[in-house]
Amino acid sequence: MDTKLLKITSSKDTEQIKTAAEILKSGGIVAIPTETVYGLAANAYNTKAIQRIFAAKGRPQDNPLIVHIAEKDTLYELAVDIPETAFALADRFWPGPLTIILKKSQKLPDSVTAGLGTVAIRLPSNEVARAIIKMCGFPLAAPSANLSGRPSPTSAEHVIMDLYGKIDAIVLSDNSEVGVESTVITLASDRPRLLRPGAVTPEDLRQILPDLQIDPAVFAEPEPGVKVQSPGMKYKHYSPKAKIVLVEGNSPDFIRFVNSKKGPGVYALCFSDDAQFLEVPYVIYGKTADEKEQASHLFSALRELDSKSAKIAYAHAPKKDGIGLAVYNRLIRAAAFEVVRL
Repeated sequence: MDTKLLKITSSKDTEQIKTAAEILKSGGIVAIPTETVYGLAANAYNTKAIQRIFAAKGRPQDNPLIVHIAEKDTLYELAVDIPETAFALADRFWPGPLTIILKKSQKLPDSVTAGLGTVAIRLPSNEVARAIIKMCGFPLAAPSANLSGRPSPTSAEHVIMDLYGKIDAIVLSDNSEVGVESTVITLASDRPRLLRPGAVTPEDLRQILPDLQIDPAVFAEPEPGVKVQSPGMKYKHYSPKAKIVLVEGNSPDFIRFVNSKKGPGVYALCFSDDAQFLEVPYVIYGKTADEKEQASHLFSALRELDSKSAKIAYAHAPKKDGIGLAVYNRLIRAAAFEVVRL
C-alpha cells in the first residue's frame, strides 16, 4: 500500500487536514498525533474501516477501541444514561488524557466496542487531532498506531517503523507530550473504577470520585476468559523484541542484582541515578523522582533496546503512585507480568 505522509504541525495546516479527513471519510485509516501516543484512526461508524484497523495492527478482535471526539456534546451521540459525574469529569479533565467508559448508544457498531454494551470516549487536547476530527464531522475510533503488542508510538517515526505500507496515511507532527496512553475509568459499573492508569492520576480523579476503586488488572493479569472493558488490560503489551523483567527494589539492590546477571545481550532499563554504577549496558528512561519524564521517555526507551539488539532487559520499577502507577502498569505488561521483588 502507498502510505501518504502528511505534515501537519498545527490546526492552521488546513489543506493537509482536509486531505487526512478525506481519506477518513472514504473509509481509510490514518495515524494521527495525540498528546498521549499516536493513534490509528478510522470513522467510528464505519465497520469496514474499523476492521482495517484490526488487520493493520494484528489486534485481537476482543480488544475494544477508544472513540475520540472534538466536542463534549458528541457524548450524546455515543452514550446513553450518562451520569452527572461524567460531565463533572469532562469539565475538569477534557480536553486531555482521560477516557470515560459509559453505556453505549445503538449508533456505534459492535466492532468498536468488542461486542460490549459500553463505549470508551475521550476528547484529546492535541489541536491537530481535534482539527482532523472536526473536519471529518464524525468521531474517530483509534487505538495506538503500532503493531499489536509492540511499544506504543510517541513519534511519527515510530509509526513509520511499524505501519508504513500497511495504512493509508501517517500525519507527521510533534512528538506526544504525555508518552503513555490515557487514563481509563468506567462509570458503567456500580462504583467508578480505574481500569488503566495514565497522566490523570487516581489522586486527581478522587477529587470528583471519592469512591473510586482501582481494578486489580492494573497490577496483574486478568483471569482467563474475562471480557475486558478497556484496551491495555488483557494481553502482553508495549513489549520490545527483548525479554523484559520488571525488578522492584531500591537503587543499590537493583544495581547489585543486574550486575550479577551480566552477559551477552543483557541490558538494564534504568533511572539516570542507577546508570553510573552498572556493569552492563543500559538504556535510561528517566530520573527516579521525575514520573512525567519516565512516562514521556518509556516507549522510546523500550524501542531503543531493540535498536541495540538487547536480548533481555531488567527494568527498574517506578513507584506505584501518581503518574508512576501508569509507568508501572505499562512495564508489568511489557514484562508479561514477570516481576522480581528484591
